[in-house]
Amino acid sequence: MIESQYAQGMTAVQVVEVFQNRGVKFSEASFRKYVQQGLLPRSRRVGRKGKHRGSLGVYPAKTVRRINAVKQLMTDGYTIEEIQARFLQYTDLVEGVADGLTELFVRFERDLESREDASDRRALVRDLAEVRRGADDVMRRLEDLARRVSAPEADRIRRTGAAGSAEDLL
Repeated sequence: MIESQYAQGMTAVQVVEVFQNRGVKFSEASFRKYVQQGLLPRSRRVGRKGKHRGSLGVYPAKTVRRINAVKQLMTDGYTIEEIQARFLQYTDLVEGVADGLTELFVRFERDLESREDASDRRALVRDLAEVRRGADDVMRRLEDLARRVSAPEADRIRRTGAAGSAEDLL
């Protein structure tokens, strides 16, 4: 819901307000610290209309989801360093692929609308829908793979019920 409401992005103040409105403790200082630590993406600058109005830092709406994930990992007992090294090492790359695919599909759809030959357009729309389904599957698989590859060794041992080394037995 938040991602569709703020499709153009959110300011840091708006992100913090989302949490505060839901009774979740999260401050602008915490937000800035998460960005500095690489837990959240950096903002993109967007110019404001009007003379001498400057620009505004805008974050993708998915930042809210990332904050939720980081807060949950911290609640689960992971340190910032563990979260940075193990859980987020692929996140930005996978999200970049998803964003690139989304932009590509938007452009295809826009260009297909201008096609004059209706039968040609229908065939291309069908092909695009098929490719989109394949891309959705690839994205799910990439997200799952990133999650599994970056899972801490302790989590893998816990899931299997086996010790990974003699030190794990102690």
